Formats: sequence, C-alpha cells, structure tokens
Amino acid sequence: MCGRFTLSVIPEVLAQAFQIEHVPDIEPQYNIAPTQMVWTVIYNSQSHEREFERSRWGLIPSWAKDSSMGAKLINARAETVAEKPAFRSAFKRRRCLVVADGFYEWQKQDGKKQPYYFRLRNGQPFGFAGLWEEWESPQKQQIKSCTILTTQANDLLQPLHERMPVILTEQDYDMWLNCQVQELEALQQLLQPYRSEEMIGYPVSTLVNNPKHNSSECIIGLNTENAPANQLN
Repeated sequence: MCGRFTLSVIPEVLAQAFQIEHVPDIEPQYNIAPTQMVWTVIYNSQSHEREFERSRWGLIPSWAKDSSMGAKLINARAETVAEKPAFRSAFKRRRCLVVADGFYEWQKQDGKKQPYYFRLRNGQPFGFAGLWEEWESPQKQQIKSCTILTTQANDLLQPLHERMPVILTEQDYDMWLNCQVQELEALQQLLQPYRSEEMIGYPVSTLVNNPKHNSSECIIGLNTENAPANQLN
C-alpha cells in the first residue's frame, strides 16, 4: 500500500520532470498523509497540455453519500481497479499522476513500527499512477479527490510489505494520462513494480509516524545496528 509520501523538490525541477511550463509555488511536504491536499498532473484535452492540479488524497466516488468514504479509498489495487465500482469510471476517464519524490513503508521491529523511506536512486520526482474524481456535497461544494494505484512489491520492498505504489516511468506518462487509450491490456502493462535497482530505501526517524511532523528530519536516514542505513540500498 501507500500511506505516506513526500514532495520537496523545487518547482523548476517539477517543470522539467513533467514537461509543464507553469508550475505553482509548492511548499515542501515531508509527511503527506491521507485526506490531505496533494498535487496531481492531468492532461487537458482542450489545451492539449499537462496541468498541475490540487486534489484531496482519498477518492470520493461521485455516487458517495458523504465525503468520509474517501478516507477508505486512498489506494486502488492495479489488478482489480478496472472492475471495482468505486474506481472503474475514473480508470476509464479520469487518470492522473500523483506527484511525489519519495514514500514511506513500515516494518515491525521488537513490537514497534520502524519507518523506511524510499525514493528513486537519481533523486528525481516521479508520478504515481493515480485516478481522480469530482464529488458534489449536498451543500453543492465541489471536492476533487484522488487515489494511488498499488501493485505487487518489488524485491526492494518485499521484506517490508507485499504491496507498493505504482511508479510510472516518464515514457509512460502520455499513455496513462491520455484517457482516449482504453485498451485494458495496454494500461495494465504500465502498472508493474518499479525496478528495484533504480530505487533506494533506508530507515528513518519515527517522527514520521505522527503526520503532524512535517520537516526534512523525516527523511534523514538512521544508522543503527537493528536497521543499518545501507540495508536496502
């Protein structure tokens, strides 16, 4: 699964990584948690350009009675996303990239939860495969929300968890964002575990366990006997 992630790179780096000319000022976020606002990339079919948009993490289906359902739908399994009622419409018509530069996973150690931080080895930002939806409250409030797709863990993540978020390569962004592409087999080919050799992971402070902590200390690696910093390199 994916329950926390980060986005701390400067707008100029994001503009280059996602080929978007205008990138808003983005405050560094080192501990993004469900129901918080995140940045997504969508394809505007009218302007034929990619755009950055804000979205609440936790997809609220258009037919949901209230917004609380979103807290349960922060992730969608890639293997079944095309079938599930909560996701199948968005999978066809509203695909996006959820912008990040790293994410966390936890391992139980001596009865405690030790967080690990994972990122690309080259330090570049990336896009999680995501879906977005727009929901209208009874008070006519419009809420845009999103979910992150997950797949089987690669060899790097496997010691900690059986699932990992789908990280798309830059070459796959166009196909994923182009919702005229409807071939299920072609889309499923994109939703694979990211290559382990192109990622790095290391233990970090348990500050991350509390979503109120949002500083660069969250991603500083530890070097302990129980969890050496090079354990997952």
